[in-house]
Amino acid sequence: MKTKVVKVDNSMDNLEEYQQAVDMLKSGEVVAFPTETVYGLGAVATDEQAVAKIYEAKGRPSDNPLIVHIGTKEEVEKYALHISELAEKLMEAFWPGPLTLIFDQIPNQIAKNATPDVQTVGLRMPDHPVALKLLQILKLPLAAPSANRSGKPSPTEAAHVEKDLQGRIPLVLDGGQTGVGLESTVIDMTVTPPAILRPGGITKEMIEAIIGPVEAAHETETKEAPRSPGMKYAHYAPEAPVYLIEANQEKLEQALLAYEIKGQKVAVIGPDELETTQANWYFSIGASGNIEQMATNLYKALRQCDGTAADLILAVETTYEGVGEAFMNRLAKAANGRRYTN
Repeated sequence: MKTKVVKVDNSMDNLEEYQQAVDMLKSGEVVAFPTETVYGLGAVATDEQAVAKIYEAKGRPSDNPLIVHIGTKEEVEKYALHISELAEKLMEAFWPGPLTLIFDQIPNQIAKNATPDVQTVGLRMPDHPVALKLLQILKLPLAAPSANRSGKPSPTEAAHVEKDLQGRIPLVLDGGQTGVGLESTVIDMTVTPPAILRPGGITKEMIEAIIGPVEAAHETETKEAPRSPGMKYAHYAPEAPVYLIEANQEKLEQALLAYEIKGQKVAVIGPDELETTQANWYFSIGASGNIEQMATNLYKALRQCDGTAADLILAVETTYEGVGEAFMNRLAKAANGRRYTN
């Protein structure tokens, strides 16, 4: 299979390109497309054989659930039970946008392998013109995890998708770089109070301003099927091991000197202010006070590290406030518990 990459531009008439994607999806194929968070790999969520192709293309564990993307708010009633007033308020405030709501699902609507071993379904309405147009022309829900090989950094550009999935999927819709850069916030609306299962661009503070107190669920290893992607397995990892390091210029330069003495090459991912020529490679992801910009650039920087000969990667920590919680959630998973200690 040869993977075709097709550019779609809001300033052009792309109906032919969208129709090509829609025809593929309706015939049971998978298609990659941009959302405001990262690129997704979509299959019609009601088609079990099509959904199976997502797991196959990504090498994704079969008990890791998929988020279902819809093109209108009205579609929620087709797939979800017990849509509470709090859920309605969140949809009104943040949809379209990077917020996934988990509901009890109406039986026999969504393919069983899209929500393996659970009776819930995560729904979201993406805030990206390409994703919305695709969904609204298709008029069907799309199960769509990130369009990368499982465990690798999520793709924020079409080139990332092509690198990971060339020959494994038929089509990528190239809508340019994504905006948010981190996957959606996931909130479980089946419990009281609602619980955030995965932090993202819609922060706990933003949610509580709309519906009052919510809980942040603690991630623990479990043999049970997770209700949300990002809860059970290692994610976001480049080829070289990642080590977290605190945002301190002196400590960073001491670490780089120590690795240099050992003959090891180091790539650093960090804010503009800590950039240093002592690193073999320094990937600056934005000003330390602009967490949103840093989040947008994180996955790209992790992928850039794969283009180096680095023996290891030092990733500079940031605040856990606001979007910083989602940023550090992804960095911690990329590091898989590793931390620089002198």
